Amino acid sequence: MSVHIDIAGLRPERTAAVPSPLAELGMALHALSEPGHHPGLQGWVTGVTARLDPHLADRMCEADFLWRTTFSDLFLACAGIPGGAALPGATLAEELDLLDKLSDEQFVDAALEFTCALPYSMPGPGPLGDEALRRRALELAAARGPQQLRFSERLLADPPRIRAWFRQFLRDCDEAFFAEAWSRLRHQLAADTRHKTDLLRRKGLAEALAAVSPAVTLDERAHRITVDKLGEGRTATGEGGLLLIPTSLGWPHLMVLHRHAWQPVLHYPVGSPELAKPPTVEQLTLRLTALSHPVRMRICRHLARSAYTTSELAQVHGMTAPEISRHLGVLKKAGLVTTRRRGRYVLHQLDVTVVARLGSDFLEGILR
Repeated sequence: MSVHIDIAGLRPERTAAVPSPLAELGMALHALSEPGHHPGLQGWVTGVTARLDPHLADRMCEADFLWRTTFSDLFLACAGIPGGAALPGATLAEELDLLDKLSDEQFVDAALEFTCALPYSMPGPGPLGDEALRRRALELAAARGPQQLRFSERLLADPPRIRAWFRQFLRDCDEAFFAEAWSRLRHQLAADTRHKTDLLRRKGLAEALAAVSPAVTLDERAHRITVDKLGEGRTATGEGGLLLIPTSLGWPHLMVLHRHAWQPVLHYPVGSPELAKPPTVEQLTLRLTALSHPVRMRICRHLARSAYTTSELAQVHGMTAPEISRHLGVLKKAGLVTTRRRGRYVLHQLDVTVVARLGSDFLEGILR
């Protein structure tokens, strides 16, 4: 499971690393709505929440599905500008002007993505122009609750009114808490984009993508970028470009904008915890599967305390040596067990560090 970006024909100068105040405001709203995703931001979230105006807090709940579930493409509005070459604005005001340039159809489709689970990466009509899709959108919104239904009804009935509401809401958030945060975060983001730009110029796209995340790889022969995520999607740069947009508030989320006809974007976290290279989704699946078997769990209980030979484990568990070997093989393939030789004996032991990380690895993997 991965997201693929076809970059055939992409010219080097059409790849840009650049900060986006609008994208960072979207991530700030996400962190405030889902603080459990971002344990490192607890202090900031608590401080902002404590001084937030109650009226603004209520408005934040009206459309929180645009940022709570994950992250709406509306916060990467530059990617929707025709031509596939627009860059984020230097200020939030400039970014809001780019948001205004999206058509009503683009705005509605992006706004309804998480409310109504409409088609994302395929061409086709949207709910503004297709009555059957409109009815389906409202049915899906109703299934998600009255709040989503009310918003969807208002959005479909009068897109300009909701667009004006959304714009004013973002400006009020900027005044209430984001301007202060941006004045602090923009220096780190600017430094990161300078570094990525230097890598692009001196060492090429592969090195720059490797610096974005170990989960992002480039197959130069196939002209394809692969992002290891627990999901699937495809997009292409076509005659447009590729944007690398960092976030200081986003770890562990690594997001790929692959909406049909929009410029592809990699929205990646900077300043993430200094952990070892995270496992791939395939490795994580292997580890969780390996530990799901009750016999292997009991074997791990012994191997966590001491090193054992295969024969010793067979005796303890009342099984044959070949049966134990098969279970050990599964654990070793998943990277959970280490093996060392002592004389004529082969000793197996649980890699406690790897197992201890599984909780955070699993969370990072499903949120990536």
